[in-house]
Amino acid sequence: MRCEFHVAMADRGWPDCAKSLKGVVLDLCGVLYDSGEGDGVAIPGSIEAVQRLKTSDLQLRFCTNETQATREKFVAKLQRLGFDISVSEVFSPSPAAVAVLKQRGLRPHLLVYDGVLPEFDSVDQTNPNCVVIGDAAENFSYQNLNEAFRVLMGLEKPVLFSLGRGRYYKETDGLKLDVGVYMKALEYACDLEAEVIGKPSPMFFQSVLSDMGLQPCETLMIGDDLVNDVGGAQHCRMKGVQVRTGKYRPSDERHPTVTADGTVDNLAQAVDMILAQRGH
Repeated sequence: MRCEFHVAMADRGWPDCAKSLKGVVLDLCGVLYDSGEGDGVAIPGSIEAVQRLKTSDLQLRFCTNETQATREKFVAKLQRLGFDISVSEVFSPSPAAVAVLKQRGLRPHLLVYDGVLPEFDSVDQTNPNCVVIGDAAENFSYQNLNEAFRVLMGLEKPVLFSLGRGRYYKETDGLKLDVGVYMKALEYACDLEAEVIGKPSPMFFQSVLSDMGLQPCETLMIGDDLVNDVGGAQHCRMKGVQVRTGKYRPSDERHPTVTADGTVDNLAQAVDMILAQRGH
């Protein structure tokens, strides 16, 4: 089946498009919860909103650029916060990166958060011929960045993978720099272009769609990151709705290149609107 794009625009906009949806994809941090001390804090109404989607006739997946823990560990954290979520429903960059490394016979130098290192245990890391960076947080020291830079400069054909390209994200104590900032530094220093694994990579979104067996026009992405969540989804011809939680900034609603199909106060409001359109 292919998407039909001759449908009247009145039925394509938000929230009218909810009538024809078959699947919803949710970002995690900034939509379901704010990360921070301990397990972080669930955003009010988000636990119930996820449950309502699960009991509806819509398929549900979670698509995150989380790279500070293995999928198993951050799913366990979300379960402790009260969310009904399983590992098989979550798509994150690290497992996708491992698949790419194995497929291309690459041996990575890793600049990632210690908690995500186990994801790469099955990959040969001797005599690296590429660099993988993720949200390494405190591991983004001058020494570690310079080591990654030296590995790249020592390669005849340097390859840099970035697990996402976010600029910043929000924790309970404020905004934090994300991996994209350090990706850009290495790109500039080495005069190369990183390969992004994770949002907004079309291949990453397509892997989620394939898992659901759905077309882009049947699927809605809800996120707090206008460019990587909403813009990335729209680039794949999905609908994209932004929540005013997490890293949302009022200036997002006047962004020069990305316009969300809809903007809502939080996930709970988005789910209310989706289900109301569907007669639930």
